[in-house]
Amino acid sequence: MSDHLLYDKKGHIVTLTINRPESRNPLGAAEDPDNFANATARINADRDVRCVILTGAGKAFSAGGNVKAMREGGEGFGGAGVHIRERYRNGIHRIVKSVWSIEVPVIAAVNGPAIGLGNDVACLADTRIAADSALFGATFLKIGLIPGDGGAWLLPRIIGMARASQLLYTGDVIDAVTAREWGLVSEVVPADQLLARAHEVADKICVQAPDVLRMTKQLLRHGMSSSFDAIMELSASMQALAHHTSDHREALDAFFEKRPPVYKGE
Repeated sequence: MSDHLLYDKKGHIVTLTINRPESRNPLGAAEDPDNFANATARINADRDVRCVILTGAGKAFSAGGNVKAMREGGEGFGGAGVHIRERYRNGIHRIVKSVWSIEVPVIAAVNGPAIGLGNDVACLADTRIAADSALFGATFLKIGLIPGDGGAWLLPRIIGMARASQLLYTGDVIDAVTAREWGLVSEVVPADQLLARAHEVADKICVQAPDVLRMTKQLLRHGMSSSFDAIMELSASMQALAHHTSDHREALDAFFEKRPPVYKGE
């Protein structure tokens, strides 16, 4: 794994850290798509992983795309429009799709500014916990760009169309308390307690049966764009699989024996 995306596994939890603190953790360098794709593949293949914490090194979560490179035409921002489109598809969009495709729950521990692409990457997580120093902004229009990294789909589903429109159209940056009020984050904690709190939540997630945990995330994701009838049909199929797991039997035994369950992912 690259030094610019740190991969640290402890127990059932993987912490991914965007690691360019000297420049506020921008994303979009040539190595980033492979780094995120490789990390996602590693997580999804490891059945021992039950939760991911995504954070940034230093004082920022991620300042987003490299604006200096945009001005200079570097990092795939130069050349003909059709070529830039392909570089988005094969570059920044691979980062976004990689985080989106992580099969276990993802907690974004937003330790500082999450701006532009950084805000979109935070929104890819299943839940977000913010430090009191965190800031959030979808500031694409301020640099003459559209929200081209998934935010136009993600933000309305998280905070509603009216607030998403306000955030996108004005380019305003909101603080952590406002983000909590709007439903963008689930809670706000002092900066020095952020990772500890993220691990507390992750620990609660990790005590669940691992296979049905992954199925539950898949069901929630399908629910964002499927009809009620389609979700009910998928739920019936997944529930049938869940009934046949050894972990379901263990959960029942533990319930009646008044003890914590011991899951094996079987």
